Amino acid sequence: MPQSDQPEYLAPYREAIDSCGPGFDATLWSSREGQVRRFDILIDLGAMGEHTVLDLGCGTGDFAQRLTERSIPFTTYIGVDAMPEMIEAARAKHDNRCRFETRDVVAQPDCLEEFASDFIVLSGTLNAMDEVLARTVLEHAWSSARVGLVFNFLSNRPHPEWDERDLSPARRYDTLAWLDWAMSRTPLVRFSQAYYRGHDATIAMFKSD
Repeated sequence: MPQSDQPEYLAPYREAIDSCGPGFDATLWSSREGQVRRFDILIDLGAMGEHTVLDLGCGTGDFAQRLTERSIPFTTYIGVDAMPEMIEAARAKHDNRCRFETRDVVAQPDCLEEFASDFIVLSGTLNAMDEVLARTVLEHAWSSARVGLVFNFLSNRPHPEWDERDLSPARRYDTLAWLDWAMSRTPLVRFSQAYYRGHDATIAMFKSD
């Protein structure tokens, strides 16, 4: 699909792939260290051991790699991404517990039922979406997850050191509104934004103890 035909939320990733090829740079993370730090919070809050995991916006499957490095005993990992080049790269480097499929979760929300999983994870996936679209994606994800939903986003309550940071194409979300959204659906919520000095936040929601 030509870049001009890409939805706004995918255009930055298409541009990055066309410029750098499928790989870390095309995920738009600022550093690998930051990516791993966020992954570790997702893992620590999510308690995903002995469960199936669906990773929405998986890129080349770096979260699956981190689960393996941390010896998290997930049973099956399914990664979906709208960029076929990223999926091809992911398939080339992962073991048989991992499956990768090309899907756009916004345009193809039925994939959440197709790949029904215990936990649904989004890391960085929401960054290029406006808040209304992100909320729609998470509503679908929460409805589909059998056990829990874990996601991160850029917080609008960061430490002042982040005030001058150029975030484009990402944007900050109303953190208190997102916590209220989560707690209105379940009292079983875990939250942290201490791991990156308030730059971003992670919420984990559970359907049962």
